[in-house]
Amino acid sequence: MTCNSIWKPANIVTCIRVAFVPVWLAAAELCVPSDGKTLSISALLVALFYILLSLTDKLDGHLARSRGEVTTFGKFLDPIADKLVVVVSLCHLLEVGDVSSWVLLVVVAREFLVSGLRMVVASEGEVIAASNLGKCKTAVTMVAISGLLLARSLPLGAFRGLLLPLSQWLLLAAVLLTAWSGLDYFMKSWKHIARG
Repeated sequence: MTCNSIWKPANIVTCIRVAFVPVWLAAAELCVPSDGKTLSISALLVALFYILLSLTDKLDGHLARSRGEVTTFGKFLDPIADKLVVVVSLCHLLEVGDVSSWVLLVVVAREFLVSGLRMVVASEGEVIAASNLGKCKTAVTMVAISGLLLARSLPLGAFRGLLLPLSQWLLLAAVLLTAWSGLDYFMKSWKHIARG
């Protein structure tokens, strides 16, 4: 495959997203959350940076489909970029005490399960396409994380009091969707792993 066939706009956006994940993490580690009285500009910028990283998932997919430039490289890298954006942000939120380790366990265990199943299915020459359930899971997770990050920047008040529990409920929904989508993938792969 030549360079020209790989470096399409969608793939460039995906590569930029991957490259900026550690930049986001460094910024998140350095920012100071709100003291409860004033808005934390640094935490707000970190939250907006995360939202931008999340939205690029839609951008690269739109570019690839609208331009007819879906590539094997893009199919490989795009889901990795999604997982990095989610897992790295959850690790940060776990570190600062805003999410439970159980959330990270479910998310990472599901990714290991699905990756292993994909290898088994691919070894038999078949591909199980990403489901709408999996896409919904990713979207809900990113929205929940965005809300948690935004809440860290806000002073105590009605908006923060609404945003924080809403984001926590969304994260719970994301965990349930993560488990469900993993089970769905397992069931679709069962005929391949039950052959002995």
